[in-house]
Amino acid sequence: MRFSQLLPIAPGTLHGDPETEVTGVFHDSRAVSPGQLYAALPGANVHGAKFAPELIRSGVDAILTDDAGWQLITEELSTDEADRDLLAGVTALIVEAPRAVLGFVSAAVYGTTSVPELIGVTGTNGKTTTTYLADGMLAALGHRTAVIGTVAILIAGDTVPSVRTTPEAPELHALFKKMRAAEVDTCAMEVSSHALIQHRVDGAHFSVAGFTNLSQDHLDFHNTMEEYFEAKAQLFTRTFSDRAVIVVEDEWGERMTEAAQVPVRTLGRDDRSQWRIEHTPGVSDFVLHLDDGESVRLRSPLPGDFNVTNTALAASMLIEAGVSAEEIDAIGRSFVATVPGRMEIIDVSGPRALSESHPDILPRAIVDYSHTPDAIAKALSTLHADSEELIIVFGAGGDRDRGKRFGMGQAAAREADVIVLTDDNPRTEDPDTIRAAIRQGIDAEVDSGRARVKKIIEVPDRGAAIDEAIAEADASATVLIAGKGHETGQTVGTTVIDFDDRARTRSALSMRLGGAQPGKVHR
Repeated sequence: MRFSQLLPIAPGTLHGDPETEVTGVFHDSRAVSPGQLYAALPGANVHGAKFAPELIRSGVDAILTDDAGWQLITEELSTDEADRDLLAGVTALIVEAPRAVLGFVSAAVYGTTSVPELIGVTGTNGKTTTTYLADGMLAALGHRTAVIGTVAILIAGDTVPSVRTTPEAPELHALFKKMRAAEVDTCAMEVSSHALIQHRVDGAHFSVAGFTNLSQDHLDFHNTMEEYFEAKAQLFTRTFSDRAVIVVEDEWGERMTEAAQVPVRTLGRDDRSQWRIEHTPGVSDFVLHLDDGESVRLRSPLPGDFNVTNTALAASMLIEAGVSAEEIDAIGRSFVATVPGRMEIIDVSGPRALSESHPDILPRAIVDYSHTPDAIAKALSTLHADSEELIIVFGAGGDRDRGKRFGMGQAAAREADVIVLTDDNPRTEDPDTIRAAIRQGIDAEVDSGRARVKKIIEVPDRGAAIDEAIAEADASATVLIAGKGHETGQTVGTTVIDFDDRARTRSALSMRLGGAQPGKVHR
């Protein structure tokens, strides 16, 4: 792609040769090479242009930046004759807001405006699960697929670790190019509110966009629920999608339906929804009734009534994308999908279904990513039916939405018999302060008389908290380790230490099994 071809996409001032070609786009100075475009973006702490002079000295000669960035570059390279010669060979496109055009520039350079077909899911909870469910259905139908999201990036079966829910725009379009080379036909992708606000999905267009739900999270970034909602609503405009499926099981779903600027199909459990879920609580099998009289038989491969909704949403989005109802019905009760760290059973002897019994001396242990009040409540309520005692190990992340901690404590107190309060990712915040905020919610629920909880233990060290919960639990109990799910590190201060809830839980179970400890009943 030549710079002259980029000008209609990103109007601005061009310095240098308009016929200069670029073969890739990068905003990370550590990744860019000669022949590629370096996007020098203004940042919260430092301008990306600070790193450009050294890149130019190493042979990079294509820059996208703003006036401030170009000034930094020219000032740095103007004092030395050799540097001035290098600067004369640079082609730079100077635009007012480089981040706002970066996605469209990346799509043009990588040629990824239409391939593969994209289905995008947004919402507070259920994004990851819904994308994996859709991927499982497509795989059962013989499609070549990809997934982009919180847990990992999957391209035709190959796994790439994911740094954030939605990659930055240049990285995203480079992934689309890899998918095209791998002959992927459909990609199911999580679309976070941060990504929409920060232009990470610019240049991507979804054939179908899906909405799961909205509850309190990320208010450290969005400030209010209204701002959070408005960020999500951007996905349901013609800039980003052709049509939508919106779950209307909460007020935010109904509002999103009204706000959407694309054709909408509503999904829910009552007659107000165009497509209706017929389901008996606690049962995995259900029927999805379409508005044309057709019905699709489905089974959620994951536990919980909320995963019935996620399964229905995944199926509905695929039908809206052009997969026939008959095709979905044919695999709807046989397809498989596993989501790391989402209601994941941990067992010393390997995976098993949630409904399977556990050894007589071991409690059932489940790791889940639930880290909001709504997610904690739903995860715990799912486990009530077949648990004589329900124990939760959880904390809350530091330097993040402080307002949800009280509600997390309330939800745990309302639904669990025993709470083991511990640290999550405290980051640079005082862990004692985080736990104290959660404890206020727990105490408020106990004082109100609505609490189920009978015992509260505080164990700051997360590993020790998991060990104690497993060692102390009666064999008929269920232990839910909530908050970190698939994560393999714990951020303490500015250091990330190796820590995996699943590995630590498996170790605790092994220790319990090796010692043949009978456990203790907490009642």
